[in-house]
Amino acid sequence: MPEMFLALVLFAVVATLTPGGATTLATASGARFGFRRSIPLLAGIAFGLASLAAAASAGLATLLQAAPVLQLAMKLLGSAYLSWLAWTIGTSGSPQAGSRAPSDAAAAPTGFWAGLLLLWLNPKGWAMALGAATSFAALAADPLHLALLLGATFGAAAVASLSLWCVGGFLLARALRTERQWRAVNAVLGLLLFLSIVPMWLG
Repeated sequence: MPEMFLALVLFAVVATLTPGGATTLATASGARFGFRRSIPLLAGIAFGLASLAAAASAGLATLLQAAPVLQLAMKLLGSAYLSWLAWTIGTSGSPQAGSRAPSDAAAAPTGFWAGLLLLWLNPKGWAMALGAATSFAALAADPLHLALLLGATFGAAAVASLSLWCVGGFLLARALRTERQWRAVNAVLGLLLFLSIVPMWLG
């Protein structure tokens, strides 16, 4: 089914390339720390999305969808976590200023586990993964093979898309010259990350 597989690839690319919390975080990390130091974060987000798609294919997302209390807990934890990340980014200055303040949480890159949690604590991500598992179930003969296929596809798409956003952030940083410019850009990125919480509570 080459046409259906191409549709899956297109779905994964659009889902990972569209602006949201993960892309904003990748952009902010690229701007502040560069691409190489952002690799753990990108890997965490990509693995988080891949494991999310695989878990949805195996039926875990259906169980979560049937548990409103668990969904609410995930929303609350995810919102609190994203709010903290948004505040950390939005109130930071230039990397040089951060390097003079080791106690500042923004002085260290966001790591692998933070990227993983960003996906696993987002009910909207689970809903997207469940939709993909339902729409493309015919591509595999059993849930295990579907989990492997969706996990690999979404993981690869996330690596490519997030790398582009991260490099974009790095290139943006090269245009910033003053502390005031850094604070303005970081404030905008922090606000965008905070606003990414809104879709989590809609629908």
